[in-house]
Amino acid sequence: MPITPRAEIVALPGYAARRSESLPAKLANNELAEAALPPPVAAAIAAAVAESHRYPDMAATDLLDRLAERHALPAGRLAVGCGSVALCQQVIQALCRPGDEVVFAWRSFEAYPVFARMMNATGVPVALDDGHAHDLGAMLAAITPRTRIVFVCNPNNPTGTVVSGEALRSFVARVPPDVLVVIDEAYREFVTDPGVLDGLEAVRGAENVAVLRTFSKAYGLAALRIGYLAGPATVASAVRKVGVPFGVNGIAQAAAVAALAVEGEVTERCRRIAAERDRVRGELRAQGYPVPVTQANFVWLPLGDRTGDFVAHAAAHGVDVRGFADDGVRVTVGGPAGNAAFLRASGSFLSAGRELAQRGAVGQAGLGQQIADVPLDGAR
Repeated sequence: MPITPRAEIVALPGYAARRSESLPAKLANNELAEAALPPPVAAAIAAAVAESHRYPDMAATDLLDRLAERHALPAGRLAVGCGSVALCQQVIQALCRPGDEVVFAWRSFEAYPVFARMMNATGVPVALDDGHAHDLGAMLAAITPRTRIVFVCNPNNPTGTVVSGEALRSFVARVPPDVLVVIDEAYREFVTDPGVLDGLEAVRGAENVAVLRTFSKAYGLAALRIGYLAGPATVASAVRKVGVPFGVNGIAQAAAVAALAVEGEVTERCRRIAAERDRVRGELRAQGYPVPVTQANFVWLPLGDRTGDFVAHAAAHGVDVRGFADDGVRVTVGGPAGNAAFLRASGSFLSAGRELAQRGAVGQAGLGQQIADVPLDGAR
């Protein structure tokens, strides 16, 4: 008999590595456009490289201590992992048995259903509302006695939308105490809306809430793979236990500690990105795209069945964007040149569609109106 992997693993979609090196404007992965690290962070990385022959601190003691002090939480309520995505997997691994349920919005972070299936749990997608945001009422109704985890991605990836602090507080209060609410805040640092709840406030006020954060986005450490969880001590302990020993390398730990010490620079950089995000969204709205309000470092174009055409059109104009099946396109806010190239591509895409419409190839409505009329199929 040949060696056969588990059937549910065979059925998982394989990760398709992106090949966009030839495109000058790389706006698909929500990375920072600024490559330069603050000098203290670069120095910490260089010093850590010199110690590469040593195993890292498996407990990430220095980083946990800094995070505990910064967030006014005991270190025992924190866990460090290889980015928030690894911690997402570890939470499901630590809490879910075969047949348990994991509730999440859809479309949201694509790893949620994949990790649930890896653990033989059942993913329960709940459609986004008409504003491309979490429908917390529907998510609450989707909770059953088999539910173990509910993910709330805030801001949501890939739409950038948020739920208000009032709505999230009410939601958390109504979730059964034996269900963990995981607030995924990978893009928290880009939020400018004062009405959005800081998830750590919810962690301090409830025993069934955890928050995921990362150093990959706002802190510019995507290649080093490091993030953290804050939550109940029992959950943090279980998450640490299922992590790969020495999984978080010493270079990443040193860089994260140094990055926390230059918080002012990070905040200012995020402020600039948020301002550019709002400008890009305004330009897209002026072009005719129904782009929802975003609080992340990207914008969402709900293009429906025109998604593939837009991705190809952008690539032909030197811009790499991220398409999601027949739902829409996520575009990272980049530097001035990249954003300008993207806006030229988005404008010419609509122009091409209108020319086709005038020749009868697209129908009576212009492409801009067709885009606005595309229904959101959030159940897929």
